[in-house]
Amino acid sequence: MTALEPRDADVAPQLEDSAVPPGAAEGVLGRTYRALSVGIVSVVFLIAFEATAVGTAMPVAARELDGIPLYAFAFSAYFTTSLFAMVLSGQWADRRGPLAPLATGISAFGAGLLLSGTAGSMWLFIAGRAVQGLGGGLVIVALYVVISRAYPEHLRPSIMAAFAASWVIPSVVGPLASGSVTEHLGWRWVFVGIPVLVVFPLALALPAIRLRASGPADPEAPVEPYDRRRILLALGISLGAGLLQYAGQERNWLSLLPAAAGIALLVPAIRGLLPPGTGRAARGLPAVVLLRGVAAGSFIAAESFVPLMLVTERGLSPTLAGLSLAAGGGTWALGSYVQSRPRLEPHRERLMVGGMVLVAAAIAAAPAVLIHAVPVWTVAVAWAFGCFGMGMVIASTSVLLLKLSAPEEAGANSAALQISDGLANVLLLAAGGAAFAALGGGAVGAVHDAMESTASGSHPAAFAVVFLPMAAVALAGAWVAGRVRAI
Repeated sequence: MTALEPRDADVAPQLEDSAVPPGAAEGVLGRTYRALSVGIVSVVFLIAFEATAVGTAMPVAARELDGIPLYAFAFSAYFTTSLFAMVLSGQWADRRGPLAPLATGISAFGAGLLLSGTAGSMWLFIAGRAVQGLGGGLVIVALYVVISRAYPEHLRPSIMAAFAASWVIPSVVGPLASGSVTEHLGWRWVFVGIPVLVVFPLALALPAIRLRASGPADPEAPVEPYDRRRILLALGISLGAGLLQYAGQERNWLSLLPAAAGIALLVPAIRGLLPPGTGRAARGLPAVVLLRGVAAGSFIAAESFVPLMLVTERGLSPTLAGLSLAAGGGTWALGSYVQSRPRLEPHRERLMVGGMVLVAAAIAAAPAVLIHAVPVWTVAVAWAFGCFGMGMVIASTSVLLLKLSAPEEAGANSAALQISDGLANVLLLAAGGAAFAALGGGAVGAVHDAMESTASGSHPAAFAVVFLPMAAVALAGAWVAGRVRAI
């Protein structure tokens, strides 16, 4: 599942208050916003449920399709196509409104699930995941534009908190439900069953979006043509990320060629798609975009190794290892709720700095369980605090981005935020995986196989070389968080 200084000094709040929009006195579940809020939160709920449920069924699907060697591509196909779709969705939503990209994205998301669920080979399964990634990229950016168009500024933190809360139940129920369905009915039902659930949010959200957020931001302004350069850069960033992931899995001298090609594609694409000054954390919007990537990338890269560490180093079952992270869904939602409180709005920057310190501390504390005298529940406690920090930071970056974006720029800037998020996940996970493998930890693509058997060989240094650098990245994020306020 973000207080910023307004562009025109301190007069903006007074100007906004003088023209009170309809429903301004209501909450996100008031009569004016109820259908829209329930509809779009239901969309996020389904995305969250899919992410947790499909991940559980994926290893069984790969084994039955004789696709274990291609297992990692089932994940990378989703991420690479979603990066392209984010840019396309941003331009589409800015020019025509968010309704069409959202409806198309949900449809593509469901079609990808059906294609994967009925696939007879691993390559068809991967193709389904790629279609699903296109849908996911279209949906997430379109949702941000819906929020910027349909909700007044003071309600945006609350709807972002609702997005975070919609991940709580799926994070706990999703793996259990998926495991049960996979065991008793087969893995295909996990994929083909989810699209049926798309009908409800579509029926509820689309009419409300058509009423409150359809069309361009300024209907009287001429519609600008699509920026073909940005679309080409989006293709470049997708291909570059895919090549880097491929090179990271191969880990031989020949893999340097696709790695170099990936970097050559990524560098100009990143410079062209992210706001100027993002790389140096320039104050305001660039720092917000950079912070999103630093926070998400460091946390997700570290979290990916927690279950494997608990299984191989402390002998936990895969189920218990996974459940050690379950409390994080609740504390993440709590952190997002805290940032939505109006009385804390003047202190948003401090909340974000504190949140990143909590994230860094959680990541640094996790490898303490490599010392067998340290109780294994230490990880669960540390991760609960880390998720609380992430809840404050991730929701705050979303709120800040919309506050710093003009209505006609919401789509492009939301795409930049999501690209920073997704690309940082890819790059930091690839870097962590390469370091892990270099110190004898094995391939990231073989995580499932490692979790199936509690390895007798111990490689604590391989885990430490993942967690400690990611903790340093997160700590650097605390400095970036101090620069999100525009001057």
